[in-house]
Amino acid sequence: MRRYFPILEWIQDYNKTLFKGDLSAGITVAIMLIPQGIAYAMIAGLPPVYGLYAAIFPQLIYALMGSSRQLAVGPVAMDSLLVATALNTMTIIDTNHYISLAIFLALLMGLIQIFLGLMKFGFLVNFLSKPVINGFTSAAATIIGLSQLNLMLGIEIPSNNLLHKIIQSLWNTDTKVHLFTVLITTVSVISIFAINRFFRKIPAAIVVVIIASILTFKLGWNNTGVKIVGFIPEGLPSVKLQWASLAEIYQLMPMALTLALIAFLEAISIAKAIELKEKKETVDPNQELIALGTANVFGSFFQTYPTTGGFSRTAVNHQSGAKTGMAALISALLVGLTLIFFTDWFYYLPKAVLGAIILSAVISLIDLKYPYHLWKTHREEFFVLLFTFITALFMGIKEGILLGTLVALSLMVYRSSQPHIAVLGRIKGTSRFRNVLRFSEEIETFPGVLIVRFDGQLFFGNHTYFKKQITTRIEEEKKIKYLVIDAGPINYVDASASSTLHHWIQDLHQKNITVLWVKVIGPLRDLFFRNGMVKIIGKRNFFSSLETALRHIEGEEIPKIENRISNQSNLK
Repeated sequence: MRRYFPILEWIQDYNKTLFKGDLSAGITVAIMLIPQGIAYAMIAGLPPVYGLYAAIFPQLIYALMGSSRQLAVGPVAMDSLLVATALNTMTIIDTNHYISLAIFLALLMGLIQIFLGLMKFGFLVNFLSKPVINGFTSAAATIIGLSQLNLMLGIEIPSNNLLHKIIQSLWNTDTKVHLFTVLITTVSVISIFAINRFFRKIPAAIVVVIIASILTFKLGWNNTGVKIVGFIPEGLPSVKLQWASLAEIYQLMPMALTLALIAFLEAISIAKAIELKEKKETVDPNQELIALGTANVFGSFFQTYPTTGGFSRTAVNHQSGAKTGMAALISALLVGLTLIFFTDWFYYLPKAVLGAIILSAVISLIDLKYPYHLWKTHREEFFVLLFTFITALFMGIKEGILLGTLVALSLMVYRSSQPHIAVLGRIKGTSRFRNVLRFSEEIETFPGVLIVRFDGQLFFGNHTYFKKQITTRIEEEKKIKYLVIDAGPINYVDASASSTLHHWIQDLHQKNITVLWVKVIGPLRDLFFRNGMVKIIGKRNFFSSLETALRHIEGEEIPKIENRISNQSNLK
């Protein structure tokens, strides 16, 4: 039970000291979460109240099942955008149908996460490289920010998730910019950044929300054309299971899978970062999948749309003293009390303020330092980032992630197909062997002996390259009698490569070239015994070091223990 409910682990040692930190953090995160939840629901194209629903029930479940003790689960900007992206491509009958599909998407996403967690597929997130993550995160932040222009400028433009269509909508709009709304937006953004800069312990978003709401109520800003949130239903949501047709499930499935992985990536990234600061290893990737999935499935019964761990709220939660999941329980309780008693407080909240809150939140998602670093150090991966960014902007977030990942994997396969090959020599006066191109003056080579190191595994994608490169070097050197392969970096040889080696080594033997293998790791030795390579190479031609192999070539007697070590296998 403790494996699936980590609360049973930390609750045993719970005390007043821990509660004080959790209480402070829970209150702070709740104050931050209320305006964020309202704002993020609007990004998803949902009524504001659904952001508050999503701020309650997923938190409760995660507090019980999450392996991170500081992760703050709830609605987030990027997932909200992905929800809007998925649903805007579907045929929607009316608002209720849109809401129903958004909630069903949470159910579908949660089921996928639970399945992946139970199947131990937490490693899948490793296929999302950092350049791809940075590219689509920056694109999502750009789209999220631009999607708030209607709120921040007081104009009417259709919702869209593609850069060129947003620009086109702005160009073609017939409504005029509402200057007073622009003023509210500008002052709100400046105020949020100023408070965050000089008064970090004060929740900037709630301060701006309170002041703007009071001023709107007292001065009647809503009568001047400033759009306000208006009525938010009081009370907790009823329990209701949403359904979708098979055709709708088919349409939602790709985005549900994308959301499942992206949401997990967001959560595990921030959870691991906090874990490093706490110097406590509690985060289990597979349990995180199960916890987040269960939170989304359970939340969908209470009308919540997809949620995950939020970057900014988790950081605030940790800084405010959260030590356990009790902070999340407190936060959920306060949001619930707001829903029951205080939703009318947000009636006069200007929508421009929500746009400002979202804009200030997503600006931090755009990291310009990392692309600059890639340009200087890993230029190919910079272009992967740029490709992902541009694709996500003009084709869609989902397409950006999928195509960016495909390009990153293709780059990896290309590099694997042409690993580095070094010709080695011995540094004079030592027993160390290094690349002759790097140590040309200090290196000594040996007549008739070619020593090579292949820095990668041998598989169907590079076995021909391996053979061609070494054959070329043998022809260039001429009169080679011994080919010594430093196999230390080779951790696997697949069936295609094994077949190539089988015939190639026999051809070399016919040319009176002896092939010696050095530093062959245990699993590879086992494979060579299974596929008969040991018989072709010869047991006497395996060595534990290059120095020993050279001594053998020079005719020295090699101790029997050396032969035993070099040929040790569980499959003899």
